[in-house]
Amino acid sequence: MANFSKSNVPQFSMDVYQNEYLPEGGREVNAIVTVTATGGGTIGSAVTAPHLYGRGQGPSAAVALMVDCSGSMDYPPTKMRNARDATAAAIDTLRDGVHFAVIGGTHVAKEVYPGGGRLAVADATTRNQAKQALRKLSAGGGTAIGTWLRLADRLLSSADVGIRHGILLTDGRNEHESPEDLRAALDSCAGRFTCDARGVGTDWEVKEVTGIASALLGTADIVADPAGLAADFTQMMETAMGKEVADVALRVWTPVGTTIKFVKQVAPTVEELTGRRTEAGPRAGDYPTGSWGDESRDYHVCVEVPVAGIGQEMLAARVSLVVPQPGGTSHAFGSGGGSAANLGAQGLVRAVWTDDMVASTSINPQVAHYTGQAELAQAIQQGLDLRKAGDMDGATAKLGRAVQLASASGNADTAKLLAKVVDVVDAATGTVRLKAKVAEADEMTLETRSTKTVRVKK
Repeated sequence: MANFSKSNVPQFSMDVYQNEYLPEGGREVNAIVTVTATGGGTIGSAVTAPHLYGRGQGPSAAVALMVDCSGSMDYPPTKMRNARDATAAAIDTLRDGVHFAVIGGTHVAKEVYPGGGRLAVADATTRNQAKQALRKLSAGGGTAIGTWLRLADRLLSSADVGIRHGILLTDGRNEHESPEDLRAALDSCAGRFTCDARGVGTDWEVKEVTGIASALLGTADIVADPAGLAADFTQMMETAMGKEVADVALRVWTPVGTTIKFVKQVAPTVEELTGRRTEAGPRAGDYPTGSWGDESRDYHVCVEVPVAGIGQEMLAARVSLVVPQPGGTSHAFGSGGGSAANLGAQGLVRAVWTDDMVASTSINPQVAHYTGQAELAQAIQQGLDLRKAGDMDGATAKLGRAVQLASASGNADTAKLLAKVVDVVDAATGTVRLKAKVAEADEMTLETRSTKTVRVKK
């Protein structure tokens, strides 16, 4: 792995885990690609890396905090106070020099601070002014989240920065705009900024909040007790402040005759990326991964290759990291493309045809593990949907399978959440009984966190 000349831009590395051996007639090749970024600095630093960020000096940042101020935030009255306190705690976590704004969201979006279509620059004075402005926040009105996101986009795009990030808090359903309006807003904002979304209490719609985070490549979670908001907001902002490279994409090149069946992130959460591909030259496509700090993520790449004879081998796919540059061109890191810095080695996915039955039927442990984790997430979501629809037998079967998968893979956190929704008779066989009464917060927590995965046990 080559070193980059600026010490506080992270170095990327890539490892590929697969069983490359296929039986005669075999066509499907699966690989887990682990991408790791290490050695990054902090967002407040003045690193000049125009070839990396494409926006002058970086990694500078802009953050928009969107706070639900709809009428339901007054029930109970402590909810609004907790939201103000949490936003103040997040503002205190902003590094000097970071651009920021606070938005109050109802059926319309209003600039709370600094106003005038501008962003403030964080220092002791502006942080204090912003916290003073928060005191004026009061609850009243409806909920139209698309308007909040569009205002955040306008404000964030006014800053010449490398990282653009949103934090969104809601306590209710998006009742004052159509699902199509919200989807249009998400489509408009996708790729322009990342966004973490949080639902507070239990009166919001899980699929809306997780859908926002998924579309904008952020995290989603429930804060069932509003008293936990400040700690959650502080952690979210600290994570945002640790991001150093924006708009990183996984570029997958495949040879003639090979088709990509799917590309998905499988750790730390399951996130389907297949449909988000943008073409990047002959037989290559880019899959967005958002912003990176010091972290590691796993991706599952599945390709279908042409049939070949015993003893033949081929390169099934080449994976690299890219940062799209202004004007729509991209430079592949580690692949020798363009003038971009070499931030990490590329990964190669191979196919070798063999008549050795032991070799060709062996399943790589990483591939097997993450196939199970993806099935676990799907089983939970399907089981809860069936439960809501009144199909108790179907729900029992799906949630039982989820218990079995969580137990086998060592996903203890998910197993604990499942145990609040079902009585586990035998985890190994997936034998469960649906609980007669389930706290709404417990069911919503399981659904919201269903895509969280654990890594392969060493």
